[in-house]
Amino acid sequence: MKKLLVAVMLLITVSASQFVAAAADMEVNTPAISAIKNSMQSRHAQLAAFYANGAVGLTKDGLIAVRDANAVPLAQRGVLSALVKDENADRGKLYKEIALANGHPEWQPEIQSTFAGRWIDKAQSGWWVQGAGGWTQK
Repeated sequence: MKKLLVAVMLLITVSASQFVAAAADMEVNTPAISAIKNSMQSRHAQLAAFYANGAVGLTKDGLIAVRDANAVPLAQRGVLSALVKDENADRGKLYKEIALANGHPEWQPEIQSTFAGRWIDKAQSGWWVQGAGGWTQK
């Protein structure tokens, strides 16, 4: 009985997550969302080299992480850490603002999960992405 209950709860959770992804307007735009996207776009030019050399990777939870600090000269590691911190802050704000713009702040975790998959799918060849089994190069 306990296994059946766990299975039903898991099914409900997965179904709800898929419903949110289908129901939420992921392309919704507000002034706040535009500002966040612009900030992320301008930062991307600085992060691109770090994605390319494997220092930074896309995480399975919709953020980015320093994957290999040794791929970056010591003098640039502080800059890299700040870029990652700022990018992750903007990503968190983006997920929150999209949920708010959809009128469902409780959807933020599902929106973040959807974006995580999208970003990993769109990652360029050679970039590192995190899956259930760890880091892999795309």
